[in-house]
Amino acid sequence: MDVLDLSRWQFGITTVYHFLFVPLTIGLSVIVAGLQTAWHRTKKPAYLRLTKFFGKLFLINFAMGVVTGIVQEFQFGMNWSDYSRFVGDVFGAPLAMEGLMAFFLESTFLGLWIFGWDRLPPRLHLMTIWLAAIGTNLSAYFILAANSWMQHPVGYRLNPETGRAELTDIWAVLTNITTLATFPHVIFGAFVTAGAFVLGVSAWKLMKKKDVELFRASARIAMAVTLVASAGVALSGHWQAQVMTEQQPMKMAAAEALWEDEKSAGFSLFAVGDVENGRNHVNIQIPYGLSLLATNTLDGEVEGINDVQARYEALYGPGDYTPGIGLAYWTFRLMIGFGVLAGLLALAGLWLTRRGRLPSSPWFYRIAVLGIGLPFLANSLGWIFTEMGRQPWTVYGIMTTASAVSPGVDVAEVATTLVGFTLLYGVLAVIEIRLLLKFIKIGPVEGTTGSGDESETGTGTTPALSY
Repeated sequence: MDVLDLSRWQFGITTVYHFLFVPLTIGLSVIVAGLQTAWHRTKKPAYLRLTKFFGKLFLINFAMGVVTGIVQEFQFGMNWSDYSRFVGDVFGAPLAMEGLMAFFLESTFLGLWIFGWDRLPPRLHLMTIWLAAIGTNLSAYFILAANSWMQHPVGYRLNPETGRAELTDIWAVLTNITTLATFPHVIFGAFVTAGAFVLGVSAWKLMKKKDVELFRASARIAMAVTLVASAGVALSGHWQAQVMTEQQPMKMAAAEALWEDEKSAGFSLFAVGDVENGRNHVNIQIPYGLSLLATNTLDGEVEGINDVQARYEALYGPGDYTPGIGLAYWTFRLMIGFGVLAGLLALAGLWLTRRGRLPSSPWFYRIAVLGIGLPFLANSLGWIFTEMGRQPWTVYGIMTTASAVSPGVDVAEVATTLVGFTLLYGVLAVIEIRLLLKFIKIGPVEGTTGSGDESETGTGTTPALSY
């Protein structure tokens, strides 16, 4: 491997690893805020116990997300200095907003929430967790705005004297149609992730017959969140597919192994292709499915790989403008499949727990625990498809990945840091899992009722939980 390949591997590994924590943090922040709101309104101790229990798990995950996310910033300067020089004026703006506005908002009010039990009036304390949740979602928006600019660059001009992209319209960057389509898809995916996590934890406690009524309630909440969010993922994904078809036709063609322009195109379920000769040997399809997904019509035309390749050669010059077809094809399918399974699991769980019931067989609980992994797999595969399907571009249409890598870095340096980060992240994964399992096993603190009569004074004698 050369420096380019190793740099791509390093960025891919660290980014996918970091994103394991991001959606869970986004979704759990709102779920915990919702649980505390329910306790504030009803004064039922069960909601307070659930708030503090899942709040601990949220904080563990948040801390790991912050630690692993820092590495991403350094890689832009270390491994991708030509990219940073070229787009820093544009790409840096939404990232600066994320750091100066969103991250400080979430971290400041999360600190107040952690240490504000028994110290802040109840309404003010409730506001801190909601502001932290809002900051977490804002942080996602700004980062997605930066990434969406790479997918569909807007609001810039190329300076021929400096050879750099320069920002001309920050509002165009922040309201990029790609951002507007991607943000709800990512947020709904985060709620599916958090819902599946809460469901899996609740199922494990129910299987152990611990706090049955408490965790039946949390399981039902989690299943409702997961089911509604799964529908949101499907609808927002449909919109995102249409935007992608218009902006990055090669990515959509690769996702469907569609080689030639086609009207009334079917959605491929299983294909065996001949990449060298640009055709499929086997292709099992749902009739009209791709045209409906990509154009909202049954007879819409979708561009094929061969046709887009010829058009790009005429537009950008000789070269291979196709991503890894097999990788794009299967990550797209597996992303959808794992997401659908998460939604079906939530639907089945709501049916089995209706009218105060609980599943009599342990199989549902076991499947629900394993189901924690479904949205994590869907999220990771979705981002692999999004980024790998854009190749060979780093910034679509204006900068290739090969021209973005740092010229002064050698193979030994990148290989050393790649191995080092992989080992370090393996250790962090063990720490994360051990901490989560420890506090899940301990469960909600018995007799947690808040700080005295918090509905009136916000002070009392119950000590704050140690996070």
